[in-house]
Amino acid sequence: MDPCGRSQAGSSSAPLPPSSAIAPAKDELFPALRRDFGRIGHKVQLLTNHFNVWLDTKENFFYLYNVNLTYDDNGNPVTGKSIGRRVMDKVLVTYANSLQGKGFAYDGEHNLFTLGSLAQNLFQLKVVLDDVYSGSAGGSIIPQGGAGKRMKRQSQSKTIKVQIRFAAKIPIKSIVSVLRGQETEHFQEAINVLDVVLRDHAAKKGCLLVRQSFFKGDKCTGIGGGALACHGFYTSFRATQGGLTLNVDASTTVVIQQGPVMDFLLSNQNLRVPQDIDWNKAKRTLKNLRVKVSPSGKEGKITGLSERICREQTFMMKRRNGDREVEVTVYEYFVHHRNISLGYSADFPCINIGKPKHPNYVPIEFCELVSLQRYTKALSVQQRASIVETSRQKPRDRMKFLIDALRTNNYDKNGFLCSAGISIYPDFTRVEGRVLPTPKLICGNNESFVPRNGRWNFNNKRLWTACKIEKWAVVNFSFRCNTNQICETLMRCGNMKGVNVSNPLGIFEEDPRLRRSSPFERVDSIFKNMENSLSEPPMFILCILPERKNSDIYGPWKRKCLSIIGIVNQCIVPTRVNDQYMTNVLLKINAKLGGLNSILTIENKMEPSFATRIPTMIFGMDVSHGPPGRSDIPSIAAVVGSTHWPCLSRYRASVRNQSPRTEMIASLFMPGPENKDNGIIRELLQDFCSNTGKRPEQIIIFRDGVAESQFSQVLNIELDQIMEACKFFDEHWNPRFLLIVAQKIHHTKFFQAGSPENVQPGTIVDNQVCHPNRNDFYLCAHAGMIGTTRPTHYYVLYDELNLHADELQGLVHSLCYVYQRSTTAVSLVAPICYAHLAAAQMGQFIKYDEASESASSHGGVTSSCEVLVPELPRLNRKVQSSMFFV
Repeated sequence: MDPCGRSQAGSSSAPLPPSSAIAPAKDELFPALRRDFGRIGHKVQLLTNHFNVWLDTKENFFYLYNVNLTYDDNGNPVTGKSIGRRVMDKVLVTYANSLQGKGFAYDGEHNLFTLGSLAQNLFQLKVVLDDVYSGSAGGSIIPQGGAGKRMKRQSQSKTIKVQIRFAAKIPIKSIVSVLRGQETEHFQEAINVLDVVLRDHAAKKGCLLVRQSFFKGDKCTGIGGGALACHGFYTSFRATQGGLTLNVDASTTVVIQQGPVMDFLLSNQNLRVPQDIDWNKAKRTLKNLRVKVSPSGKEGKITGLSERICREQTFMMKRRNGDREVEVTVYEYFVHHRNISLGYSADFPCINIGKPKHPNYVPIEFCELVSLQRYTKALSVQQRASIVETSRQKPRDRMKFLIDALRTNNYDKNGFLCSAGISIYPDFTRVEGRVLPTPKLICGNNESFVPRNGRWNFNNKRLWTACKIEKWAVVNFSFRCNTNQICETLMRCGNMKGVNVSNPLGIFEEDPRLRRSSPFERVDSIFKNMENSLSEPPMFILCILPERKNSDIYGPWKRKCLSIIGIVNQCIVPTRVNDQYMTNVLLKINAKLGGLNSILTIENKMEPSFATRIPTMIFGMDVSHGPPGRSDIPSIAAVVGSTHWPCLSRYRASVRNQSPRTEMIASLFMPGPENKDNGIIRELLQDFCSNTGKRPEQIIIFRDGVAESQFSQVLNIELDQIMEACKFFDEHWNPRFLLIVAQKIHHTKFFQAGSPENVQPGTIVDNQVCHPNRNDFYLCAHAGMIGTTRPTHYYVLYDELNLHADELQGLVHSLCYVYQRSTTAVSLVAPICYAHLAAAQMGQFIKYDEASESASSHGGVTSSCEVLVPELPRLNRKVQSSMFFV
């Protein structure tokens, strides 16, 4: 494999010529190998939440067995991981002799792992479990003992057939091979075995399992809406340069508030009295949740609600002698036949824990939601903010939490780990990091400066390229704001920063009578007002929204401005109008209108780099998906490109939608009729060429949002599309490519040794906890002000530029300082941030009717159903080259 990541035949290690990258006959691409290590920056000693693992086993293989569980009476498969684990725990005890006392790790479904082989390749076993929930139909679940028909038991003893069949051997030495820098096909399978061992260990402790995160339920915080932020921990074995490690980190998930169902519904719908409950919404919310029925204590799963209230809902009850059936209400059954008085539930629907066609009704006051059930509905803005707030931990607090988690889990007592000779050291791993030099910036009047602690300001400074704000208007949807004060402050701040702000053409206040109209009607009405009042359309509009972040006007407003009319605009929700606030607004306006607030010195050729000496184009790519449970919402793919080389601070975006939950971007290269490419890459390339008069010789691609398991797709699908688009653009043009993936969703953290503070901005680590042979590094470019700083993990997947580590890392660090929206270094390179913003803003264009909410509550459209993807409105040509997204 060459440094670019191409598979090669023969023994030569020389890279292929650039033109071969887009030749018709393609080799499969693999992640690039590390070329060297960075040297620039002053060294710092750090601790990381990777714990060294010692592997010393005499066994050569893990053995994989397939497990098949079925009910003995009807042959139906056993569903549910919790029942599966109970079955296999019983197998381990009942058939200890047949298994020769050998322990195993079970994933709760079909995979069982052992260290060394079992005595047989096939086992056919039977076990009996007590209190297995069967979901059988009946009249009503009622307590035992009393008059009337005995209840038909939902939970009963069950005989379960267990088939264990040998499937494969997984070489343990594959772990050692990767640690030595040798790629092996079985490595990930072997690591997965160890991760299953930890999951099995956590399951036996009664934890809620969410992939590799485990939650006991003893650390929960309310976030509103009947939901709780549940705090636990994450574990994963990792192959690093320093050897095998266990990565342990804090983790948070959202669970349902346990307790009476009625209390949950009141909290979920933010109500005070049960009479106001929306029972259609309640039915969607409660479906598939588990409840404990009192006083029997048995558990069942909610399948729905009764169509009528408890007093009126009837079912056929057999008389004691069984001769005939009579129709009774659920209320009559409990009060008159069971002598059990009902309180508030008589006038509300019953809970159905049977089947839709064979219901099993229970009065709602007898049902309590059991603990540790995941909340899978879309979270509100307030809930998400609460999760962030409750999950923050200062570095020292996080370190203590992780040490406690490792100690309380007693991994050294796990039989499987002990048999495998696996020991986990209880101390944080020490690593050597470097703090990179802070990039120099330039603002107006060619004034250069160096940010301090990842921050700077424009006090007594002017913007690098200041636009003129002429022919502009103000639209006010809020009755709280003083629009005259806003205009005066904006003009004053603009003049101080070198931005010439004229008086607005007009200030348009919304008619208060329209505030109950639909968002589309409100937007159309105020635009008609402007058209009737102004002789020509404004070039810029400042829009004052009534609510922060979740205004229903925002989407229709952006669509009207950016897609239909083509007007640059800025939305604000000012809580306090002062110079600092309006200066921050001014930075966004200036960038949208074509100005630049500050640039890197390397862009001005004061300190040229490899990206400014040679025509270079930079792409940032991201895909935005709908909220959890909404599989009917299309994914939005956005790509931004730098189009004004040698400037690396100005970008334009191209955005398309695609099938829901699709991560790979499908519209990079779209050849069509008449020899025309309608893809994203050609659109951006045309802008670059028209603005610079050149074709880029180097193309640097930053990709966000993909996991390690998707690296091959990014290389062999997305990169291939980009190369094809370039070849289609000009078959004689052979640019060189650099592809870097940026990951924020990972669990590696760094701590300063001997200090309670976060690591310094610019801290970089490319050793010890990085991949044994691939080219990756961690960078904390920003200043972590709250909580523990999360570094960005950069993977170099493809490199035809043959960059030294210092060149590459320096560019990545510098691109965290060109984010035009703020005066701080950001945690991700700006092109990726811009792609994320563009996808989010264009996603606002698509509005869905309220009927889709019912689909989301039932899990949305399944993967087997074809989802109609509505066409995403295109940007108006007047604004398509602007930085509308900042």
